[in-house]
Amino acid sequence: MRTTPDAQASRLLAGTAHCVTNDELVDRLALGRPLRVKLGIDPTASDIHLGFAVVLRKLRQFQELGHTAVLILGDYTARVGDPTGRSATRPRLSRAEVDANAATYVDQIRDVLLPEPLEVRRNSEWLGAMGIDDVLALTGRTTVARMLERNDFAERYRTGTPISVLELLYPLLQGQDSVVVRADVELGGTDQLWNLLLARQLQEQAGQAPQVALTTPLLEGTDGVEKMSKSLANVIGIREAPGEQFGKLMSLPDALVPRYLALAADLPPQRVAETEAALASRELHPGAAKRLLARAVVDLYHGAGAGEPAEAGFDRVFKAGQAPEDVPDVPVPPAELADGGIAVARLLAVTGLVSSNNEGRRMIKQGAVRIDHAVLADPDAVLDAGRVDGRLLSVGKRRWARAHVEGA
Repeated sequence: MRTTPDAQASRLLAGTAHCVTNDELVDRLALGRPLRVKLGIDPTASDIHLGFAVVLRKLRQFQELGHTAVLILGDYTARVGDPTGRSATRPRLSRAEVDANAATYVDQIRDVLLPEPLEVRRNSEWLGAMGIDDVLALTGRTTVARMLERNDFAERYRTGTPISVLELLYPLLQGQDSVVVRADVELGGTDQLWNLLLARQLQEQAGQAPQVALTTPLLEGTDGVEKMSKSLANVIGIREAPGEQFGKLMSLPDALVPRYLALAADLPPQRVAETEAALASRELHPGAAKRLLARAVVDLYHGAGAGEPAEAGFDRVFKAGQAPEDVPDVPVPPAELADGGIAVARLLAVTGLVSSNNEGRRMIKQGAVRIDHAVLADPDAVLDAGRVDGRLLSVGKRRWARAHVEGA
C-alpha cells in the first residue's frame, strides 16, 4: 500500500528541530512526484563525523521514500567561508584544499546515503560563472537590515567585530543554490535555519515555490559542551576504526547518552524511548547504555556484528589491561636514530601517537605513556637503537603502535 503524504511527513519530521512549514511539507509530498531535497556541504574538512551524519541520515530517509537527494558540494562557497556561528572572520581555503576535501566527502557520504536517487552537484558550476552584473543583482535582493537579523552578525556588529562584505554574500550564494537546483526541501542543522529561510525569499523572487526548510538538532561533541567539530577536536568520525569509535563513545558524559541514542545510533524510536526510560528510572546503568550505543554505532558504520568484537577489544584494554589485538606496526626511519638512539618524545611523534615532540613530552609528564606496558616518567628519556625495534608504545588507553625500525 502506498504511503500517504501525512504518514511520510510524520516519519520525516521525527527527530527534527524546525519545519517551515509542516503544512507545506505535506502539500509537497502530495504532489505525487519525487521531491528535490537539497543538502549543501562546504568541504572545509576532510572527514565526516557523527554530528554531520545526523542530517545525512535524514536525507537518506527522503531517499527511502523515493525522493531525490540533491547534494550540493559547496566548492565555491567553501572558499568564501560560512560565517554561521562564527565570532570572527573564517580563514579562506585554497581551491586545492577544497577539492581534496570534496573528494573525500563524496567517498564517505556513500557510507550513509543510497546510491540512487542521488544527484551530486558542485556550486562552482553556476556561482563560478556569475559576472559582476549577476552578483550586483543578487545583492539587491535583500537588505543590510535583513542580514543583521542573523544572531551572529548582530552580535559581531554590536561588539564592533569586523564583518566582511564577503561574509554578507555567503547566505545569498547559498540561497542561489536553491534557486538553481529548484529545491523543494532543504535540510540543515539548526544553526542553518536563517540561511534556509533566506533561500525561500530568493526562490519566491525567482518565481518558484519556496522550499520547505527542515532542520535537525546539532550533536554535541565528545567534550559534552560544544557542537561536534573537527576544529574543536571533539569528533567521532564515521570511518574511524571500530575500536576507536567504541572507546570514544564509552567515554561520553552520561548526560549525552540519550541524545546520541536518538541522533547517532539509528535505533528504532521505541527502543530509544525504552532505553531513556530505563536510564531515568535507574533500572539501566549509564555504562550499559553506552555499550548499547557504541555497539549500534559501530554496527551502523562497519557492518552488522562489528560492534561485538569492538566491545571485546575495549574490554581487553580497559578491563584486562592488555594491548589490542590489532596494534599497527609503524616504521621508524633509520635516519631518526641519531647517535644510535632516539628520544621517546620524538619516537611518539614519528609513530603518529602524538602530533609533536612537545606533545610527546607533555604526555610523558602526565604519566600517559607506556613502553611495553611500563609507565615512562622521564620526558627526556632516550632509547638505544637496539631497544627501539618491536617495542610496544601507548599513549593513554586508545593510542597504540609497535615500532619497527626500517631495515632492522
